[in-house]
Amino acid sequence: MTGFTTRPTLTGTFGMVSSTHWIASQTAMAILEQGGNAFDAAVAGGFVLHLVEPHLNGPGGDLPAIITTADDPEPRVLCGQGPAPAGATEAHFRGLGMDRVPGAGPLAAAVPGAVDAWLLLLRDHGSMSPAQVLAPAQHYARHGHPLVPRVGATVAAVQDLFESDWTTSADLWLRGGRPPGPGELFTNPAWADTLDRLVAAAEGVRDREAQVEAVRAAWSQGFVAEAVDRFADRAFRHSDGTVAPGVLTGQDLADFSATWEPAVQRDWQGHTIAKAGPWGQGPALLQVLGMLDALGDPPDLESADGVHAVAEAWKLAMADREAWFGDSGDEPVPLDDLLDQAYLADRAQLIAATADRTVRPGAPGGRTPRTAALAGLTEVAGSAPGVGEPTVVRDEPAEPDVTPDGVTRGDTCHLDVVDRWGNLVSATPSGGWLQSSPVIPELGFPLGSRLQMMWLEQGLPSSLRPGRRPRTTLTPTLVLRDGVPVLACGSPGGDQQDQWQSLFLVRHLGHAATLQEAIDAPAFHTTSFPGSFEPRVVEPGVLVIEDRYPEAVRAALRARGHEVLEQGPWTLGRMCAVGRDPGTGLLSAGANPRGMQGYAVGR
Repeated sequence: MTGFTTRPTLTGTFGMVSSTHWIASQTAMAILEQGGNAFDAAVAGGFVLHLVEPHLNGPGGDLPAIITTADDPEPRVLCGQGPAPAGATEAHFRGLGMDRVPGAGPLAAAVPGAVDAWLLLLRDHGSMSPAQVLAPAQHYARHGHPLVPRVGATVAAVQDLFESDWTTSADLWLRGGRPPGPGELFTNPAWADTLDRLVAAAEGVRDREAQVEAVRAAWSQGFVAEAVDRFADRAFRHSDGTVAPGVLTGQDLADFSATWEPAVQRDWQGHTIAKAGPWGQGPALLQVLGMLDALGDPPDLESADGVHAVAEAWKLAMADREAWFGDSGDEPVPLDDLLDQAYLADRAQLIAATADRTVRPGAPGGRTPRTAALAGLTEVAGSAPGVGEPTVVRDEPAEPDVTPDGVTRGDTCHLDVVDRWGNLVSATPSGGWLQSSPVIPELGFPLGSRLQMMWLEQGLPSSLRPGRRPRTTLTPTLVLRDGVPVLACGSPGGDQQDQWQSLFLVRHLGHAATLQEAIDAPAFHTTSFPGSFEPRVVEPGVLVIEDRYPEAVRAALRARGHEVLEQGPWTLGRMCAVGRDPGTGLLSAGANPRGMQGYAVGR
């Protein structure tokens, strides 16, 4: 595919960054210009994302990333997804009269994993000191940064909650009794002080790695953990109306450490796609690619046939996600069977000429699937704002859906970096957004709400158990060709992240579109599966599609039985991508134009 793009695919030889916010992208690029590597740049950009996209992520949130180094092409997963706290038991929640984890409030908080994960990346693969990479975030927290319009809109959506109950959040976000306006210069003095104290923890420590360890200790065992522990005793209102304290303690922070894991990989169209394990949704993307292989050539995504095939494959993969994915602990996820090509070929045979409206998990290795009793709820399409699309308020491009009680259908950022040495990073920080939980006043940030993705019902791979990771939607991607890393990409979008990535990969790898062409192309996704966010409903047969698709295509999809929900021409998808040609050393980057916020930079 060739033709008009909203911006060029950037090319160069020095370094490339693509992220969901221009300040984060330029921050990471500045670190590269100062001599840092891709990992230094990613950490600096990640801490800036906490500030410039506070409605999408924060220090109290989560981080999965996938990296390769110039010395080792084997993809490795950085797991900064914190587990359920020790006090997060089924009995505790049911004792409060709950049948599920609320979508917002302190009880929904997993152990914050993002900060420790960023620091682990810096320790193991960076080249700069904590003071160097945290300096940009310190500056923006202390001296201010302009807010994108949706930050103020998000604050306005939860203003009543902030004023009536989450008063610590009101103190930060309702200065003068009003939400911040578009482009308003915003500071966070408490977070600036926290960053200053973290950097100060490394003073006098000569070794760079030891400096990083000192900062990690100040976070997980020092003043940050102590403030979290004190805050745990305070009762706040949750999205279900319950008023109760959370269960996260300082000891939970002390007991957690980010980890490195092997990636899950699958070959497709002469490339190897690397994803995080089944504690995320990434293997579902690999399933879809396997089903598309079983159907023949890469689908034509400009046609009704291609859109139908991909949407139906995603329904099957997400049904498997619901039944089989999670941090199961007791019985390992049968990943080999779920990714077996014979199994996926059988699944592909279920794709009929008309749209399916049911949730059909498979039986890998002959096992009997089981889904949560509350996972089969349905809701009429469009009956609630943004139902089915976590990061897109329908009719508004690329933005979160937030209800007055703080429930948010997933919000996410993304950052990709490649440097001149061939180091690659794909990172998807999320959680801990401003509307997830009350701000801890001494620290300047709230906790996250990732536990809403776990079920109180026991015996499921995603059941709530202390020490288990929630099944996150966060899903970065790395791609190799002939064993050599060539691409890092990803997207915000909650349940839709991998759907939008699959469209990008089909177009880029399957049809040779450039990065920017594949990002700009019209997008779609299905919501015909149990959602990961409150209220966790199914929208049977729903296909959400940009109206840049011709009416003839949309009509053909309706004729196939899809409940077609037309969206504005530039509303779906928030892809970022950077690439490297190992033959020439040429680097490339593209970024999402939707929402006028994503930004790629490089030379």
